[in-house]
Order: sequence, then structure tokens, then C-alpha cells
Amino acid sequence: MNTLSSNFLYQIGFGGLDIGILLLIVILLLIVLIVVFIQFLAKLNKINRRISALCCGRDGESLEQEILDVLEDGKLIKETVEKNKRDIRSINRKMESAYQKMGLVKYDAFKQMGGQLSFSLALLDEKNNGFILNSVHSTEGCYSYTKEIKKGVSTLSLGKEEQEALDLAMMSNEVNTDLVQRKNK
Repeated sequence: MNTLSSNFLYQIGFGGLDIGILLLIVILLLIVLIVVFIQFLAKLNKINRRISALCCGRDGESLEQEILDVLEDGKLIKETVEKNKRDIRSINRKMESAYQKMGLVKYDAFKQMGGQLSFSLALLDEKNNGFILNSVHSTEGCYSYTKEIKKGVSTLSLGKEEQEALDLAMMSNEVNTDLVQRKNK
């Protein structure tokens, strides 16, 4: 036995082992390492096949193209949502000035007339601005006139029926279709 190699084996803690046994152990470790490496390559090959299968979609489209299409669709949806938000805000601003509230009172303007052919109609926007349309029916004809309403108040004096129509309109947040019919006393 070589004393140099024996001293080296003693220094690393294998001095009592024969070099032949040590070589056998090294060869066995190399075989195990080669087997583990082959298994690793087999698993890697299996993963590569799965990735390749995943990347080849319908009609040969790649997964990358599918992802890009989804991202593009997401951008279009986001742009559409933002446009819809702007449109809704615009519609809401316009709705503030649209007539949203209504009050209608039908009545007999004169005792000799029947059928409640006269009426007062109040139309108001969200801020209670609008008008009252009053139509008085008599035997000589039908007369209509309007009175402007600003913030729920008229600069001209209102008759009972006109005030009642205005009150009905201001009480509602939605179009009020209640119909009040009265008879002159």
C-alpha cells in the first residue's frame, strides 16, 4: 500500500478502509448519481411535453396568442367601462334638468260645467324648476296659460288647484301619476 494515499485516507477519516472498497463506494455513488440524473431528465422531458401540449391550443394556436387575446379583450372591456361611466355621468347631468316630477289636478272650473274638464298640471325637474300649465274649460271655450316655477316657488299667485298640483309634484321623487279630482263646493 502506498503510504501517501494511506496518509490522505487517514486525514479525511477513511484510513481504515481499503482503497478497493473506497473505489467501489465511489463507483456506486456515481451509478446512483447517474440514475438520479436520468430520472431528472425523464421528469424534465415529461414537463417539456406537457408545456408543449399546453402551448398548442385549438387549431395550432399557441397559449401565448390566447393570453394576448385575453389581455386585449380586457383592455377593450376596460375602455368600454370607462366610456359607459362617462356616458352615465353625462346622462345624470342632463336628467337634472329633465322634467321628473308631475302633479295633475282635474276640477270643474264653473258650477254649470260638469265632467271635470279643467286641469292644472305641474311639471318640475330635480331642483323643482319647471312650470304649471292650467287649462280652464267653460261654455265659451278653453283657456290655457302657464306659470313659471323656480325652486318650487311661483312669482305669480297660484290658485288652489295650481298649488295642489305643485304640491303633488314636489312631494314625489318620481313621476307622480296620482290624479286628484275635486268638485267645486
